[in-house]
Amino acid sequence: MKKILGIVGSPRKNGNTDILVSKIIEGAKSQAAKTDTVYLADLDIRECDGCHVCWKGNPCSKQDDMNAIYSKIIDSDIIIFGTPVYWYGPTALMKMFIDRFVYFNCPENRKKIVRKQAIIAVPFEEDNPATASLVETFFEKCFDYLQIELIAKLIVGGVTRKGEILKEKDRIAEAYELGKKISE
Repeated sequence: MKKILGIVGSPRKNGNTDILVSKIIEGAKSQAAKTDTVYLADLDIRECDGCHVCWKGNPCSKQDDMNAIYSKIIDSDIIIFGTPVYWYGPTALMKMFIDRFVYFNCPENRKKIVRKQAIIAVPFEEDNPATASLVETFFEKCFDYLQIELIAKLIVGGVTRKGEILKEKDRIAEAYELGKKISE
């Protein structure tokens, strides 16, 4: 049974990012995958200050909610990273979350993340696909460095208002089918 972790990096609950990630999760659940969703806006995740304590194999020095999420990341087979495009990049919530992946730099922790699989789910306001290109590149470079396999991208432009993505019926169906497929 696959273990799939959804990460919602949008501050808006029930917004376009949440809906997109939830549809992937829903498809995965339909195939009996074990799923969990983390809403970064609900958590206290502080910035990495480069102390390098984790590079020595020690727990992160920050006493915040990220420490509990590390075990969820390690326990998962596939991680869905959902973020809208904010100023041509990921949200600050997602960026701070990814910054804390420095934890996986030391040899003891690196083996806990290598060969995991990832999906990115990125809704955004503009219609031009190039608007999301920096977000795509950001994730591609991070995953390449961490040796995580990017298995799918669900990039949906032209959605602004909360819940507007539901009008994109083909993309919602695509998200659901993606969830089913990754659970096989």
